[in-house]
Amino acid sequence: MSDVSILAMQISRKRIRRYAVIGVVVVAVIAAMALDTKVVKIGSADDAQEQGFSPDSYGQKTFPTIQQDVLSRAVEAKTLAEALQANQAEAVKKYGVGTPLPVFAVKLEGVVQAGQMGIFPLKVEGMPEGTQVRLQTGPAITGTDLRDASGKIQFGDFTNQIEYQNAGSAINRAMKTTVLDKLDREALPGKTVQVVGVFRLLNAKNWMVTPVSMEVK
Repeated sequence: MSDVSILAMQISRKRIRRYAVIGVVVVAVIAAMALDTKVVKIGSADDAQEQGFSPDSYGQKTFPTIQQDVLSRAVEAKTLAEALQANQAEAVKKYGVGTPLPVFAVKLEGVVQAGQMGIFPLKVEGMPEGTQVRLQTGPAITGTDLRDASGKIQFGDFTNQIEYQNAGSAINRAMKTTVLDKLDREALPGKTVQVVGVFRLLNAKNWMVTPVSMEVK
């Protein structure tokens, strides 16, 4: 056998051994991956952990608690408006939640006026002159008044600002599903509504109420 043939056979054997070693390593890696793989059932607690923070799940879970808290603390609109007019600092201390822009829980009955983009002025009997009340009904619900209404949901409960903001939006969506989804907005003007909701004190004479319950008479 020539030297060339012998050399070719030696190279071939080395290649075979190298490929065999590579094959063994690949099999070992696949086996290790299989042992380390965790099967997670969709919808389980482990699934939630794998996916991370779910805003909509949080909103659906949290809104009923917020709703009950607001219903239990809501102050008559006339009483609250007069208190704010008489002594805003005292009214904030007595009825408000949070600083520097407190949120108030309020209940009222009013006649719906013509509105735009789902926001309707309300004519509420007994309100001090110059005080305007508006009601937001969607389809887009803005603000974080519901999230901040109880004072119990804090930034530190979340990983970052994005989660904190997403939580507020998700609570708004949960409220809309529970309270407003069957609302005929076009038919509202002229109707009397009973509302319990919240508003943030941006202007003591201009309230934007986000409802937690609403009845159209």
